[in-house]
Amino acid sequence: MSPQSRKLALAFIFVLLSMSAFAQGAPKPYGPPIGVESAKKIAAVALAEARKNNWFMAVAVVDPSGTLVYYEKMDNTQTGSANVSIEKARTAALFKRPSKVFQDAVSGGGPGLRVLGLRDATPIEGGIPLMLNDQIVGAVGVSGDSSDHDGVCAQAAADALK
Repeated sequence: MSPQSRKLALAFIFVLLSMSAFAQGAPKPYGPPIGVESAKKIAAVALAEARKNNWFMAVAVVDPSGTLVYYEKMDNTQTGSANVSIEKARTAALFKRPSKVFQDAVSGGGPGLRVLGLRDATPIEGGIPLMLNDQIVGAVGVSGDSSDHDGVCAQAAADALK
């Protein structure tokens, strides 16, 4: 890809993401990072939701910069979900939106497929920003079952912080 084509592609991705953010309202500001004790509680909620539904999950909680604060994996969870949970959480924190936004853009095909070239964006449901006092204090990422089940567990965890 030529430098000019790359610039155009990145500009298009920015517009696409901006439109998505506009539909959700303006992106929220970052706040102070979530602490480890709160992160453990958030993870416990996600894992409780997984156990309730007989799903095996890995859960990661990151701070606003995408740095891992807490991680836990249930026994018998597929190994690949370990890294995916962290990647989903990082996506939600770094881009200030649920990772499902990227999944929806990719599933739309055409121009949405350019999201696949966006560095550090994992386009799979299950990553959700964590909000406290209307600020993003981190994000939770869950992986281990279908992406919609991952999203259910992540949403339960995010809702617990409110």
